[in-house]
Amino acid sequence: MKTGIIFHGHKCPAMPLGMRAGLAALKKLGVDRASNKELYCYCETGPAHAAACFVDGVQTATGCTFGKGNIEKLNYGKNALTLVDIKNKKAARVALNPDFMAKAMSSEFVNQRKNGVEPKDIKPEVVDPLVEKITTLNDEDMLKIEQVKDFDFKPKKGTFEWEKCAKCGEVVFSNGLRVVDGKHYCIPCYENL
Repeated sequence: MKTGIIFHGHKCPAMPLGMRAGLAALKKLGVDRASNKELYCYCETGPAHAAACFVDGVQTATGCTFGKGNIEKLNYGKNALTLVDIKNKKAARVALNPDFMAKAMSSEFVNQRKNGVEPKDIKPEVVDPLVEKITTLNDEDMLKIEQVKDFDFKPKKGTFEWEKCAKCGEVVFSNGLRVVDGKHYCIPCYENL
């Protein structure tokens, strides 16, 4: 938990929920945390919703990180994930139990967040009991855990190919290049041609 809080930057309920979901997915698949790219994670969170901190917990637990490129956000607006064991071609999906999530969304912590209070400014007597509850509840009380059947994983290959952008001169990997009249552009420069 300490590592997750340090990585995340503040104590809140959503990050440990992500950790619990990630750990449950690892357990369901019978695998260890990713040290390289042996796992891939699809997080169903969105770009701007109340419990997006969930993703930092998922990264902490699973070892699937944006830096390694083995996690992506699907922008479904849900606190759920699908973890793929690439070698064994298995996947598990873990989502927050709807009843648990509905109750959590009516907590004092969420009410303060709705009123603009930043997570780090919410008093420990509000946050700590929620985090403690999340760390001690049984998985079945807060998570829906299922094996995904017939999961079709298509790995994305990393690239070492690059070019300099013809406009800004910065190095851009080939999967981010746009070509116009034989010249290579990064996406921001391409969009401002």
